[in-house]
Amino acid sequence: MEKQKVIISDDIVAELSNAIKACQHDRLFVLCDTTTQQLCLPLVNSIDEVAKAQVIAIGPTDSNKTLDTVAQVWQQLGEGGGTRHSLVINIGGGMVTDLGGFAASTFKRGVKFINIPTTLLSMVDASVGGKTGFNFNGLKNEIGVFNNADYVILDTVFLKTMDEENLCSGYAEMLKHGLISNDTLWSELINFDIHQPDLDQLRRMVADSVAVKERIVLADPLEHGIRKALNCGHTVGHAFESFALKRKPILHGHAVAYGIVCELYLAARKTGFPTDKMHATVRYIKQHYGTMHITCDDYPELLELMTHDKKNTAGIINFTLLGNVGDIRINQTATKEEIAEALDFYREA
Repeated sequence: MEKQKVIISDDIVAELSNAIKACQHDRLFVLCDTTTQQLCLPLVNSIDEVAKAQVIAIGPTDSNKTLDTVAQVWQQLGEGGGTRHSLVINIGGGMVTDLGGFAASTFKRGVKFINIPTTLLSMVDASVGGKTGFNFNGLKNEIGVFNNADYVILDTVFLKTMDEENLCSGYAEMLKHGLISNDTLWSELINFDIHQPDLDQLRRMVADSVAVKERIVLADPLEHGIRKALNCGHTVGHAFESFALKRKPILHGHAVAYGIVCELYLAARKTGFPTDKMHATVRYIKQHYGTMHITCDDYPELLELMTHDKKNTAGIINFTLLGNVGDIRINQTATKEEIAEALDFYREA
């Protein structure tokens, strides 16, 4: 895949207008969920083409990231006269950009699309890197394709529409980017007040975080090697998320934060990650993310969910661990007993 155009914007109207002009099209569709339709779409409706576009509104939250919703989008694209020369603008969080990117990538064998992430999570994670997809058979992002958006426009003005819980969710991915990058970025992240954020500082930190992901994606677009660094915290995190889906769903970033706690424990035990940095990171996560209640009786189900992770080979659970901040160790394994120890640490931390 070619490098996609990622724009760090302080004028969303001007940047989106230019992107629309650059993507020649016959019809324009805007995909959003009912929340971003109300809160975020008005911020770009002053653009004449956007105001006249056909709006496809889907239900909010990850519970709507399903094949039924994808089919709904395909149907409305078809009924709206969409062709191979149409353009889709996805305005929303990671659920919208993931699902909308997949729908656009597969409708008529692929139409152009622009991602406008409106949550911190989608800015630093879901909208960058070319991954699209939806949940299937109780598993996160089980079906999807790699396909870059023509443009990704990031503007922190949308963060003013976010609640604190969702802001923290996105910040967990930034913590991960700090851990796999360098001490300077990691230290700034664990000392930042996410509850009363300075948006100017956060805009710069978002740009730094996106640059970490872009550098890794460019080196390994299809996740054959170093791109697995981006899965730090996600093997356990996705298991927590899938586990919670059947009970009381939690936000993706919170699941990743809990996964980071477990996987830093494994890293300290197996690859020499410094315990002082582990405890500093865990303290920040505990302070801002709390914990999800699990018991020892839940371990078998969590382990079973980990065996379905897409990074695994022949059923062997695969982790990305760290020897230190920025010292990435992909393709690491752990025994069931070691994973159980990590879950014990999470419960006790």
